[in-house]
Amino acid sequence: MSDILVVEDSGENAMRLKISRSKNSASLYVMKSTYINKIHSTKIVEKLGTYAELKEKLNGQDPIEWANEYIQELNRKEKEEQREIKLKFSPAKQIAKGDQRAFNGGCLFLQKIYCELGIPKICSDISQQHKFSFNLDSILSCLIFGRVIYPSSKLATCQLSKNFLLQPDFELQHVYRALEIMTKETDFIQSAVYKNSLKQGKRNTSIFYYDCTNYFFEIEEEDGVRQYGISKEHRPNPIVQMGLFMDGDGIPLAFNINPGNTNEQITLQPLEQRIISDFQLSKIVVCTDAGLASVDNRKFNNVNGRAFITTQSIKKLKKFLKEWALDSKDWMLQGSKKNYDISEIDEEIYREKIFYKERWINEDNLEQRLIVTFSIKYRDYQRQIRERQIDRADKAVKSGAAKLKKCNANDYKRLIKKTHCTENGEIAEKQSLCIDKEVIENEMRYDGFYASCTNLVDDVNEIIETNKKRWEIEECFRIMKTEFKARPVYLSREDRIKAHFLTCYLSLIVFRFLEKRLEKKYTCTEIIQGLRNMNFYEVKGEGYVPTYTRNDFTDDMHSAFGFRTDYQIMTNRQLKKIIKMSKT
Repeated sequence: MSDILVVEDSGENAMRLKISRSKNSASLYVMKSTYINKIHSTKIVEKLGTYAELKEKLNGQDPIEWANEYIQELNRKEKEEQREIKLKFSPAKQIAKGDQRAFNGGCLFLQKIYCELGIPKICSDISQQHKFSFNLDSILSCLIFGRVIYPSSKLATCQLSKNFLLQPDFELQHVYRALEIMTKETDFIQSAVYKNSLKQGKRNTSIFYYDCTNYFFEIEEEDGVRQYGISKEHRPNPIVQMGLFMDGDGIPLAFNINPGNTNEQITLQPLEQRIISDFQLSKIVVCTDAGLASVDNRKFNNVNGRAFITTQSIKKLKKFLKEWALDSKDWMLQGSKKNYDISEIDEEIYREKIFYKERWINEDNLEQRLIVTFSIKYRDYQRQIRERQIDRADKAVKSGAAKLKKCNANDYKRLIKKTHCTENGEIAEKQSLCIDKEVIENEMRYDGFYASCTNLVDDVNEIIETNKKRWEIEECFRIMKTEFKARPVYLSREDRIKAHFLTCYLSLIVFRFLEKRLEKKYTCTEIIQGLRNMNFYEVKGEGYVPTYTRNDFTDDMHSAFGFRTDYQIMTNRQLKKIIKMSKT
């Protein structure tokens, strides 16, 4: 085989024609020289076809002549993108009324992940099934991008979505209609997104984390799914409850919405059964906190290859187990075969270490492994928090605060003792307040200790590390509530309420994959603010000028996603290429 180069050069890095001949045919290619890190190489830009194919397709025109003309046009267009653009502005000329010139480009990066998760195809399948005419893909993408960048109501999101470089293709009434459809297809959407996510890399489904939270409504009367229950924010409003499963990498797997007065312990099994069925999973380990650690839930995950790790309250252990757990002797340390007495250790040397002890117990006909840990660092952290609470309680006592109503287990008011009678046992005219030293001393016994139960026989340190990652599911809730402003909820219809949380859930998945792509180098706030700041000024007929500050975050974003928006001006042609890339 021999190669022939036909060069019509218009510059050092211009594209050129290459003809590669074999025994029976000749193939035409567009070639270009590149210089990366001072290393010269040649790459194929495009394969044009064989000489015979082109001759037949071009109706007799000479293929080589046509190819050279085609490549000259490619070079012309490339040079056009590199030309200097001169702008003219007049201080005497007003801008046109209603002429929008500022746009956000952070949505381009979210769209890349949105499309990689196959959500446009999911929307297409739903559209074909329900036979509606509005653009569900455009609606759902704007609701997700808006929830991350401009979290707001549905009405405000429709208005703010016009700030995106990716312009919306729907009207407000279509959004509410779409919410109704999305509710009907919630299970399908969750299952399809999970299956599509596997194409982006293996999901860590060996460990499941499950937790519940609730969201309040700015209403007084309960109805439907909005019911009075135990509010995490201690607000006197109706709430709904969300149960969420998360994988071992902190990425959500599935969720459900229940009435606010639902006992959270009964929410785990239905959702887990759905995951096992829809996601075709079986051997899993479910990690929960003590509030979801009912005997039924433990037994449910003690069969068919499933397992559990759950937080165990030391205070609620039987007396002999509690004494064993709090005993200062017979503690172990990873990498050491000796036993330690934690009352005699050097606290400076072992401050960062985690001591443990374990034993098998039988509770309610369930064999499980009780693991207790002790940490000096955790002990000091708990005492620091309590000291601040004692200060608050002391101020309340000195001010004679009358409104010391029922409080929860973590409220500083629990440290205040109220006396309603005199030393002689007579009823006092006024209640007496003081710091309850007995409560403080009792609590201090448990400082630094933490317990969990499991049916696993794995290495104890692996179990401890797995359980420590439960903070990530709590962070998921914090992101949705604080950064995504998922509450308070202003919708009233139950189907729309559930669809609202579906969009929050999908937004969280997209965001978590974005975090993962950035190798978790940035905080949630830094990422969201960075996306929100990636704004552009439109130069009509020319393109878009970045108005954001180029920094490490923007460089890492461009490197992670394979396209750049930080040129002095991004031409319209460049933007079209980027949008096309973001959809693949």
